[in-house]
Amino acid sequence: MDIRGRTKQRHRLRTRRHARIKKKIRGTAARPRLVVFRSLRNLEGQLVDDDRGITLIGVSTRTGTEGDAGARSGKVADAYLAGRRLAEKAVGSDVEEIVFDRGGYPYHGRVRAFAEGARDGGLRF
Repeated sequence: MDIRGRTKQRHRLRTRRHARIKKKIRGTAARPRLVVFRSLRNLEGQLVDDDRGITLIGVSTRTGTEGDAGARSGKVADAYLAGRRLAEKAVGSDVEEIVFDRGGYPYHGRVRAFAEGARDGGLRF
């Protein structure tokens, strides 16, 4: 199997894991779903209301990250700061409770830092 085959297989398996997760959790207007997408360079997070099928708030590490990330560095620090920025926007929009959707990724590294940033920003999971 060449490199493209392994990449396709990895993507297919992640998509299946994400589908299993989405079967069990659902975002509402009162408690939206925080879904995470991780690429090689960036991380994106969106608050989604599944009942209406709309995205309420979205952030990405592409839009610059400034602040104190503690002992974190690099992409993990950027993910933490993006999570805090998303939480600040959400709290400003009267959203304080969410359902976390890790998007089929392991709860580790950047995904975990994003979740910790959202918690430190004031969101409850």
